[in-house]
Amino acid sequence: MSLLVDNVGALVTNDPELGEGPLGVIEDAAIVFGVDGTVAWAGPRSAIPEGAAAERFDADGRAVIPGFVDSHAHLVFAGDRAREFAARMAGERYEAGGIRTTVAATRAASEAELDANTARLVAEARRSGTTTIECKSGYGLTVADEARSLAVAGRHTDEVTYLGAHVVAPEYAGDPAGYVALVTGEMLDACAPQARWIDVFCEAGAFDGDQARAILKAGIARGLTPRVHANQLGHGPGVQLAAELGAASADHVTHTTDDDVDALAQSGTVATLLPGAEFSTRAHYPDARRLLDAGVTVALAADCNPGTSYTTSIPFCIALAVREMGMTPDEAVWAATAGGARALRRDDVGRLAPGARADAVLLDAPSHLHLAYRPGVHLTAAVWHGGNPQ
Repeated sequence: MSLLVDNVGALVTNDPELGEGPLGVIEDAAIVFGVDGTVAWAGPRSAIPEGAAAERFDADGRAVIPGFVDSHAHLVFAGDRAREFAARMAGERYEAGGIRTTVAATRAASEAELDANTARLVAEARRSGTTTIECKSGYGLTVADEARSLAVAGRHTDEVTYLGAHVVAPEYAGDPAGYVALVTGEMLDACAPQARWIDVFCEAGAFDGDQARAILKAGIARGLTPRVHANQLGHGPGVQLAAELGAASADHVTHTTDDDVDALAQSGTVATLLPGAEFSTRAHYPDARRLLDAGVTVALAADCNPGTSYTTSIPFCIALAVREMGMTPDEAVWAATAGGARALRRDDVGRLAPGARADAVLLDAPSHLHLAYRPGVHLTAAVWHGGNPQ
């Protein structure tokens, strides 16, 4: 059934042709969700088409924004690493090896347990306004466990990423080349049909530039599009590799040179920033201002995982990006909606313009500015996905 969301104080469309500024904000607005689950019309209340919808919802002067697009999440896992977090807060340094703790727990869990935990996290993300979410494997690291992780992910999202190259599996600790051969061979054969994307953790303690290139090229040959965990823990080849291979996104992008920033700007690869990880590891935040000023497209994502960013809250990440990374509130909201869509190469989400999917969030606030202005406060009053209330 079609729905008119009326009496919207401020509507963020992310379409400058519809409203003011890059966010395309329309004051005193309304929006119509069609029977097909897309936006049928958006504009000022004074111009609502006659007979626009079968039902009416009164927004009572509150803001409506596009649903958040979380383009980086690790949701298929078992167990938690709360003790590891506490140790970091006591001064221990984060290194990539902690992933193996989750690998052991995930392998020991049943598929039903993994599915239930993934469903719980997706529902949690939806409650805070996330309507599109990417989900990676990467905590199985065997052919069977990676394949079942992708099967679980695929029940909850179309944006499924093969991350067999998260770290070297413990069985291959003394033979990383053998593990790369597995990831690019038998494991890829089992996983490629279930995924859209391929990712690699290109970092000291995980995979070097040559290994990462081989893994991503093997995925590309199987029809997968690359994404890269790049330059999180220190400077490395990940950003340049992402640009070289035309990756949809380089994620983390915490430690960069001028050449890295130029490569991102020239290639069109999205820089997906994950401030929850820096918050949870007490690490240096990426310089979003530097990236934006250079013309790089920036996305914000939650990086939900049990070790280094156990949050599904995009509003929390928006507040961090504004406070710690040099972004304006407008830039952060765009990055968490339209920017995430760019990182997933989608044009049907992340905006509220005619033809886009009717994914929207009603804020218990008069403006999207309150997402950064009121950190830690749950402002999600209602969520629609494909025009349906959640």
